[in-house]
Amino acid sequence: MHILLVEDDDRIAAALRPALHRHGITTTRLSRGKGAVDHLTDVDVVLLDLGLPDIDGVDVCRAIRAVSEVPIIVVSARGEVDDRILGLHSGADDYLVKPYDIGELVARVHAVYRRRRVGTPTAGGGAADVVEIDEVVIDLHRHSVTVGGHEVALTRKEFHVLALLASSGGAVCTRNRIVAEVWGRTWAGANRTLDVHVATLRTKLGRADLVQTVRGVGYRLGLPETARADVEAPGAAAEPVDSSSD
Repeated sequence: MHILLVEDDDRIAAALRPALHRHGITTTRLSRGKGAVDHLTDVDVVLLDLGLPDIDGVDVCRAIRAVSEVPIIVVSARGEVDDRILGLHSGADDYLVKPYDIGELVARVHAVYRRRRVGTPTAGGGAADVVEIDEVVIDLHRHSVTVGGHEVALTRKEFHVLALLASSGGAVCTRNRIVAEVWGRTWAGANRTLDVHVATLRTKLGRADLVQTVRGVGYRLGLPETARADVEAPGAAAEPVDSSSD
């Protein structure tokens, strides 16, 4: 994923960019609002500060929305209710008040991006929220999964993991991203919990190679059998974890 970061504070930008990179997100940074609309090519999400030195961020938000449907998250120290309402009415998809947790920011970035993807029609005119791979049909809107025409019962967390992978279009989802979006928090045993849910998914779907492990990164959906060397074959299930994390 690639983000356009419109932020005038050098210290914030210097800390934020490597933190996003660790979550698999690259950035283009602008310190001014003027001309932001000229940098939207190949941008997946815009992170927009409101307190810019040359033009108010609200006006930048309106200008971007006038020419593009790219998701916009306002990230600002302006935390009053009226400020948040104005930002959202100006075209922002989300509003996050500084200071914030990087995990929450990443989760919001992926959430607005996913909502835009799901709402976009496919080239063939079908619904973008239905993914079908090898007789496995994942309906993101109805929260249902069928294999060979038979519905498979998944827990809420299992479905959310699968839906996140399905909505990513075959791209790799990092472990941090999956945990942040599905559980909304992280803890010492988060990776082990994720591994258990993936192992259970593979068993329930009866398609061991549908969810592929990308060594040292995370998971992806539906790689061909001739997968690259950095993709591990599905292994045995990890040891059980406390069901309270479900």
